[in-house]
Amino acid sequence: MNEYLSAANYKNDRQSVVTIGTFDGVHIGHKAILQRVVNTAKKEKLDSVLLTFFPHPRLVLQTDTNLQLINTMDEKKALLDKTGLNHLVMHPFTHAFSRLTAVEYVRDILVNKLKAKKIIIGYDHRFGRNRTANIEDLKEFGKTYHFEVEEISAQELDEVAVSSTKIRKALLAGDITTANNYLGYHFMLSGTVVKGKSIGRTMDYPTANLHIEEPYKLVPKNGVYVVHATINSENVFGITSIGTNPTVGGTDKTIETYFLDFKEDLYQKNLTIEFLTHIRDEETFKDVKSLKEAITKDEAFARDFLNLNE
Repeated sequence: MNEYLSAANYKNDRQSVVTIGTFDGVHIGHKAILQRVVNTAKKEKLDSVLLTFFPHPRLVLQTDTNLQLINTMDEKKALLDKTGLNHLVMHPFTHAFSRLTAVEYVRDILVNKLKAKKIIIGYDHRFGRNRTANIEDLKEFGKTYHFEVEEISAQELDEVAVSSTKIRKALLAGDITTANNYLGYHFMLSGTVVKGKSIGRTMDYPTANLHIEEPYKLVPKNGVYVVHATINSENVFGITSIGTNPTVGGTDKTIETYFLDFKEDLYQKNLTIEFLTHIRDEETFKDVKSLKEAITKDEAFARDFLNLNE
């Protein structure tokens, strides 16, 4: 899959099948739409193109939004790379871009840059300045600029929207199993391992403290989870605690992972952890001894879940 940081960087003379959207989560509903785009492009001997925007339009146009996204852009790119798309165009969303008229957007971006021959889009798609144009307008533009519009049905789009909503709600409730079922893969957090307070080390449970750069990235409910990571091409499992460490007087939210049967120093390394299941919610214990006993039980749960007790 070829990646472009702007439609202006897209240099390709082949005509294309284009779809447009944020596709946050790249979940099973999204994949069905993307598969239609890929299959149509192959059948009609065209290139498949996804036009998406970064930052998310709401983060630009609604400064007071508390929008949380399932994927960072890097995570999304990795997921989209597996769909068979030929091209991913990540166009910068700015106030100036939002002021383009419908005809400027269609003519300059979709037609002149992306060489759209067919556009596969939702029935409720809106575009242009103040989002005043709709799919019927797009079909009229198609007559002028010689492209076809294929409509994604209300039922299919509703399933996609419901899935995204349920994924976010599940993650915020700590329900990893439901979220993963809708995603079709394990929800992940990606970041850099930074110095923590080394409290886990004093209890013989040294942890990797994950710092996530993107403020919009959704983090699951505070609690303890079974996780997986690939480190130096090795499958490694662990338990991740998300929360403020209330037992030891913590106030800042941290994401700390104790890896089972793995001792390597991960400081300053980039790390992606995949969530497998929820163990328990965050608790405040009466003392550090009680906390350590709880972590020992968490480890036992994880080993049993992963069949690592043999």
